[in-house]
Amino acid sequence: MRDPARVVAFSDGVIAIAVILLVLEIHPPPDTRRLLHGLAELWPSYLAYAVTFLLIGQVWANHHLMYDHIRSADRVVLFLNTLLLMDVAFLPFAASVLAEAFRDGHGERTAVVLHDLTFEVLAVLFNLIWWHVRRDRRLISGSIDAAGVAAISGRFRLALVWIAVGTVLGGLLPALGVAVITAFIPYYWLPVAGEVARIRRPHDRRRRR
Repeated sequence: MRDPARVVAFSDGVIAIAVILLVLEIHPPPDTRRLLHGLAELWPSYLAYAVTFLLIGQVWANHHLMYDHIRSADRVVLFLNTLLLMDVAFLPFAASVLAEAFRDGHGERTAVVLHDLTFEVLAVLFNLIWWHVRRDRRLISGSIDAAGVAAISGRFRLALVWIAVGTVLGGLLPALGVAVITAFIPYYWLPVAGEVARIRRPHDRRRRR
């Protein structure tokens, strides 16, 4: 068993590097004589950067939410978390491919599917980690109740379906696939009732007596 705090610290470092690499994929226009026009033509890069950055932000937030309730990390958790970070590290490349395809006007379907599929793999890994942890009560913290476990499980399963729909639609109509995955961003920043268990204080217990 390992202290989950070390897993979270390492994961934070990988996620931070990934979001930094995103902006490095945006290259300045080569012709500064038409700089404003050149900057405007980079809109696919701005779009890919913004969408991917905000989605990675959700990965970071949900990663912390999940590990707040993990008491210990066994080798299965460590392995699945390593796969999750490997996928996160791939995201700057997927975002770069997405921007390049929309800029050139070729291969948009493939680019959207690649981008969304990368997030779908993350959703699968989140579900696997959480399923493994809640199945083994030794790994999950006592600070979360059954309602909280169910709320987090529901959120992770919804992500699995939502991103899968966006991936399929992106293979048919690229702009729609991007719209679906973008709509995922504001919804998933909303809090879910019960995902954080209420901590009972001593005076609460006295009132129940």
